[in-house]
Amino acid sequence: MASVSLKKSYKCVQSLQQFYTGGPCAVASDESFLVCACDEKIKIVDLSNASIKSTIEGDSEAVTALALSPNNNILFSASHSRQIRVWDLSTLECIRSWKGHEGPVMGMTSDASGGLLMTAGADRKVLVWDVDGGFCTHYFKGHKGVVTSIMFHPDPNRLLLFSGGDDGSVRVWDLTGKKCLSILEKHQSAITSMAISEDGWTLLSAGRDKVVNLWNLHDYGCMTTIPMFESLEALCIIGPESPFAASLSSLTYPQTKKRSDVPSINFITVGERGLVRIWSADRALCLFEQKSSDIAVSSGDEDSKRGFISAMLMPASQELLCVTADQQFFLYYPEESEGSLNLVLRKRFVGYNEEIVDMKFLGDEEQFLAVSTSVEQVRVYDLTSMSCSYVLAGHTDVILCLDTCVSSSGRTLIVTGSKDNTVRLWDCQSKACVGVGIGHMGAVGAVVFSKKQRNFFVSGSSDRTLKVWNMDSVSDNNEEVLTLKAKAVVAAHDKDINCLAVAPNDSLVCSGSQDRTACIWRLPDLVSVVALKGHKRGIWSVEFSPVDQCVMTASGDKTIKIWAISDGTCLKTFEGHQSSVLRASFLTHGTQIVSCGADCMVKLWTVKTNECIATYDQHEEKIWALAVGKKTEMLATGGGDAVINLWHDSTALDKEEAFRKEEEGVLRGQELENALIDADYTRAIQIAFELRRPHKLLELFRELCRKNDMDDQIGKAIKALGKEELQLLLEYIREWNTKPKFCQIAQYVLSRAYSILPATEIVEVPGFKELLNGLIPYTQRHFNRLDRLVRSLCILQYTSAAMSVIQPEGNEGKLEGKDAKLPNAADIDELSDITSVEEEQHHKELKEKNSSKKRKNKSRHSASKKVKGG
Repeated sequence: MASVSLKKSYKCVQSLQQFYTGGPCAVASDESFLVCACDEKIKIVDLSNASIKSTIEGDSEAVTALALSPNNNILFSASHSRQIRVWDLSTLECIRSWKGHEGPVMGMTSDASGGLLMTAGADRKVLVWDVDGGFCTHYFKGHKGVVTSIMFHPDPNRLLLFSGGDDGSVRVWDLTGKKCLSILEKHQSAITSMAISEDGWTLLSAGRDKVVNLWNLHDYGCMTTIPMFESLEALCIIGPESPFAASLSSLTYPQTKKRSDVPSINFITVGERGLVRIWSADRALCLFEQKSSDIAVSSGDEDSKRGFISAMLMPASQELLCVTADQQFFLYYPEESEGSLNLVLRKRFVGYNEEIVDMKFLGDEEQFLAVSTSVEQVRVYDLTSMSCSYVLAGHTDVILCLDTCVSSSGRTLIVTGSKDNTVRLWDCQSKACVGVGIGHMGAVGAVVFSKKQRNFFVSGSSDRTLKVWNMDSVSDNNEEVLTLKAKAVVAAHDKDINCLAVAPNDSLVCSGSQDRTACIWRLPDLVSVVALKGHKRGIWSVEFSPVDQCVMTASGDKTIKIWAISDGTCLKTFEGHQSSVLRASFLTHGTQIVSCGADCMVKLWTVKTNECIATYDQHEEKIWALAVGKKTEMLATGGGDAVINLWHDSTALDKEEAFRKEEEGVLRGQELENALIDADYTRAIQIAFELRRPHKLLELFRELCRKNDMDDQIGKAIKALGKEELQLLLEYIREWNTKPKFCQIAQYVLSRAYSILPATEIVEVPGFKELLNGLIPYTQRHFNRLDRLVRSLCILQYTSAAMSVIQPEGNEGKLEGKDAKLPNAADIDELSDITSVEEEQHHKELKEKNSSKKRKNKSRHSASKKVKGG
């Protein structure tokens, strides 16, 4: 058997995060991004793949209003703090902010030039602001309630504003005269949306009183009222170049009488029913209505059937973007088929997933991911665009578990277990439920398909029983939902069953429970084989090894264990998680394990050595769900933070990157040596910084300190450093300064840096305060040591000077005694024998020196004078 290449690292390549929690949103004019309110933050989302491009931190208050400038460069936002902020989207910095309303800002919009901003507040006021100056140019009041909807007239030559409030009135304001031109009172409830016709002379207003009014802007009279039979949240006028207009023109409608006094306008409405409808204004006729809502609602709670909360036609493509009450975005485009209009749901983005409970890869190519969250539906995501492809609705309570498989006939199936005590079987091709299993007396917490035959599945419940369900009755062309039958039932545990696993050959099933045991049962009759006892907490995950006769369990006692199937003995124990291990799966043909838990960590283990070789921290809450691709062994994780992360094996890429960096390091090292040979110290220092070689850098500075022009050389090298390199230099100096051997070089380089670079540039270095705090104590220690050394040197110099000036008395006595013997008569013959001129001269100099000393010390050398006289 060929050796298995172990995986050493995984990389998070995609992440689906929550980006919308309800409230305002805005679309860029080029449809490249979407701006959403996410609690107190603002998320900028890429519309191509629902990825978060950037996040703007708010002011700890929920965002209440958003608006984009026409050129998409400026973002306007407001929150419950009443602060209006202007953001530069290129730098994500707040360039201006002010307060103007006495209550929360409920809406805002920019004019066509981008120079004016109109805001509406809960204080019943409408204000117009100069964006560049940040001052109020117009102040309008008159509404008797909260202003809910505002807009500029689309024609820049007509300086008109329109505002609607929850008092049911629409007011028209003149920017030039700074006054209210007209009050349009026909609605009986709050105004939710307004729109202007293409010619600019007809205003459409919609409200929660279930009607749409058309207003003539010549005389501000109401031309007609069209009943909608539902509370409306948004209306959009269909332009002549819209694909909706092209589709409507080719359709035939019942012959109805047109009103000559009403312009021919087609518009779209959405509301509480969750249906998109198209209307003709002059006929007062509904031209199109969706047959069924794409909003999946299965519970009987009326509050959950609020449908759409807003809608808009996309600026460029003119597709319809609808926002639902459960934080989803639907993107529709019209399609004509067999003489009728059909709306195709092109994309569905889920802004908030709530807590993710379970997930599995779907299909042979594993391009889809089935996810169960804290809702009654299964959401299937397309991994290429990270959009929700479709939703499977049918359960009446939260779905707790799911599993996927491809049947022998090629059908892609999903089985789900829910708190409604039922299991459901879904066909992904028809996107419908094909079978329901009823019989459990508690919430179904675990389901699993057979691995080989794929003709049955097993379920475990909080009623402590296991059931084996037969799928033979489910055919490929079933149109009705079948009732599934249980082939075998057993009371398996003393507490809730949390997890299940079927052996690769479909002969065994293993169940894990809160009673701290895992049991292995023989299929299909569920005969007990062995009980696995040893965990100290409940078991959350079980899985059979794909190659060995063993089973793996993960428990709330922070451990993972591998058990022998034959006798139930524990073969291995893996310890390392800081909290409960919630999921674990085999990788690399059973030689490795990937696990995740309540400590928010994903860990990669090697079975042979019991070693954890990698740990990843990408979640902020418990990781409840872990999916492993069968072919690619790609990982998907999700948990309580409502985030789905996709992980790809990066072992080969990391190895290649390490080799590339090593090769590049060798080449750069050779460049460093060449720079030293050429005495190009500036270039050498730059390369040493790039290679992160502090020891080589120290040698370079030490070499420079020996040069005559060291000040110029070091100054030139320091000036060439960037901000990041300067931070590194200060960190290196801090380390060198801790050692007396290198402190002189460190202090000199630091002194040159302070004398050359501006103080403002040094202070702006990241972490400068901490670096300075690390330099000061050792610098003070070196100063004290040098001070003591200087004092010692002063004493030594004084002693040396004193020794050179004062001649010892003993030597002088010997010299004087010698001099006293020289003039004696017995020595005259010896003196006469001196023939050398040099010796004679030396003798004279010696006599002169002694005579001068005698004159200075007459009293002290009286004996010597007598000898001389004699």
